[in-house]
Amino acid sequence: MQLEIQDIHKFYGEGENRIEVLKGITANVEEGRICVLLGPSGSGKSTLLNIIGGIETAEQGYIAINGEKIEDMKEKQLSLYRRNHLGYVFQFYNLIPNLTVKENIEVGAYLSKKALDVDELLHTLGLWEHRNKVPNQLSGGQQQRTAIGRAIVKNPDVLLCDEPTGALDYHTSKEILQLIEDVNKKYGNTILIVTHNDAIKYMADQVITLRDGQIRKNYLTENKISAKDLDW
Repeated sequence: MQLEIQDIHKFYGEGENRIEVLKGITANVEEGRICVLLGPSGSGKSTLLNIIGGIETAEQGYIAINGEKIEDMKEKQLSLYRRNHLGYVFQFYNLIPNLTVKENIEVGAYLSKKALDVDELLHTLGLWEHRNKVPNQLSGGQQQRTAIGRAIVKNPDVLLCDEPTGALDYHTSKEILQLIEDVNKKYGNTILIVTHNDAIKYMADQVITLRDGQIRKNYLTENKISAKDLDW
């Protein structure tokens, strides 16, 4: 699976209030890489992630996975694209409050023809002992683990993570980053992490830095370090 991002332009607003938030973004991410999209608030990184995820549309350019272009898809095709290729992890967990941990993850499994084994994944996520709890009985880190489980159980080609540690403390943030790293190693999914935390780039295979809607740097990491060794 190769993710291709070609000449993406995105505007918000109308008339004299029309603002260009993405100004010709072009990049490729190879299969199995952890890629960090790094930049300050307002740089366009979450907008770019939403366009990759088919949540928003671009005015110009295209996104393609294995040559399959999003903008050529009708609504039903787009739904299938999201279902078959993508998993989402957000800053806020968006769990279903009256379902248990296991049931929240099973929701993701129902959407996939190639779903992972839920019980095995619960062990991988360190959630087996919590599988029968509902979200309000969990810590923030456990809720985020559940959200990652719901996304990854589909066995998606690409896992999109939008500020996945933004609502967590330092210790829990590192645990979640280690989990994302473990998921990448075990299942081989391509992972995109949007963050403003500069330290996270050191665990990535590829780093794309954005500012004012443009790519400032796009490079492969020469001396990648483990998430457990990150410090900020």
